[in-house]
Formats: sequence, C-alpha cells, structure tokens
Amino acid sequence: MKRWLLVLLMGGFMATHSLYAADNVVSTQPGSFKAGDKTFLLNDKPFLVKAAELHYPRIPKEYWDHRLKMVKALGMNTVCMYVFWNYHEQQPGVYDFEGQKDIAAFVRLAQENGLYVIVRPGPYVCAEWEMGGLPWWLLKDKSMDLRSDHPYFMERTRQFMLEVGKQLADLQITKGGNILMVQVENEYGSYGINKPYIAKIRDIVKEAGFTEVPLFQCDWSSNFTDNALDDLLWTVNFGTGANIKQQF
Repeated sequence: MKRWLLVLLMGGFMATHSLYAADNVVSTQPGSFKAGDKTFLLNDKPFLVKAAELHYPRIPKEYWDHRLKMVKALGMNTVCMYVFWNYHEQQPGVYDFEGQKDIAAFVRLAQENGLYVIVRPGPYVCAEWEMGGLPWWLLKDKSMDLRSDHPYFMERTRQFMLEVGKQLADLQITKGGNILMVQVENEYGSYGINKPYIAKIRDIVKEAGFTEVPLFQCDWSSNFTDNALDDLLWTVNFGTGANIKQQF
C-alpha cells in the first residue's frame, strides 16, 4: 500500500511538473506579437499580458534567476524592464554591459524562465532613479535642455540607444527572442509638450533595430492630446480609485 501511495505521489508530481514545464516555455523559434481587435495577439492568438516590473540594477545578478522564478510563480508571463542610461554610460562614450549590467543576459534568463519582456529604454525612465537615468555629464553643456531636441542631448541619446540595440535588438520575438514591445520615452506629458521630440526618439529607437515589435508610449490619459503619435500604441497610466472607463 505504501509503495502504491509513493507511486501515485510520484506520478502526481511528474504530471504537475510536466504541466508547469509546458507553461514555462517561451519558444526560441521566430514568432509574432501585435495589437489585434481589443486584444494582443501572440503568434496570432489572443494573449493577455500579465507583467511585473523588475529592475536588474537593483537585484544582485546572483538573484536574478530567483526573482524571475518568483515572478513566474505569481502567475506573471512578462517582465517589464527599464534600461538605465547613466548606469551603462557613466562617462561619455564608455559603455558597460557586462556582469551586473548585462541586459541581454537578463532578457535571456527571463526567456529561460518562461517569461516575455517589455523593454523601456528611455532615454528618461523615472523609476525613482537619479536623474531618471539621464547621465550627470549631460549637464556639463551649459546650454543643455534635457528631454528636448537639443542637439547634444539628441546626439548622445542616439549613440546610447544604438548601443542598447546592439544588446537587445536580436532578442525580439520575431528573431526567436522574447521581447514583445519597446517603449518610446516615458510619461513625457508630465514633463512637457513636444511631439516633434517624441517623434525623434521613436525614430532613434527604430534606428537601433527595434522595428519588428510594436512600439508604444506610456502616459496619463490627459497628456495624449499633445504628445501622442498615431503610429505608436498608447498605454494609459491611472491610479487607485480612478474611473478606468473615463481614463480610456
């Protein structure tokens, strides 16, 4: 009797493990992701994005795998990640994507854990991070106007975004990776009104190689009137107690 009980327990464990493993897989074959009619479509099938925000600089690399597994155990299928400019380019033109700063490794590890990724590369990310991720050395230019089409700001933004593209563009879902979407800027309406600037950032993101997944912008509903681009998906922020239907 005890032997049969052990066999049943082991059989139940294997069945549960197999079901979890099947759900835990993100294919390494080229796929597709797009916005359909009132739903996202993953490989042409309806897909509900259930995302958690994880910031790789705030988690020791040794714990990345553990945190990703916790996210998966919570029932999430996606991770949102900012890319922190001043973390990777602490001096002009000196880029660091190694070790703790290896964003490609973080994205691949998410894929191994059955998670998709939404990339939010800024240039400004907020995230309660120093200067919202913008490098301090930008301010050495006394004429600097951050988050604008100031020539030096745009030049340095472009150079950094191209470096991000070298790290992540090949990990888009269309290339067998797990990146579903890429964000353009971040909540810009809370900072200013400058649709031409948003358009330039969009073009830089595309130049960096993010051309095969949807690009989107994130803001409060009242801010889209002035800064929204028709070729980007609009995602709306709202707080607790908000009238969601009214926000949309």
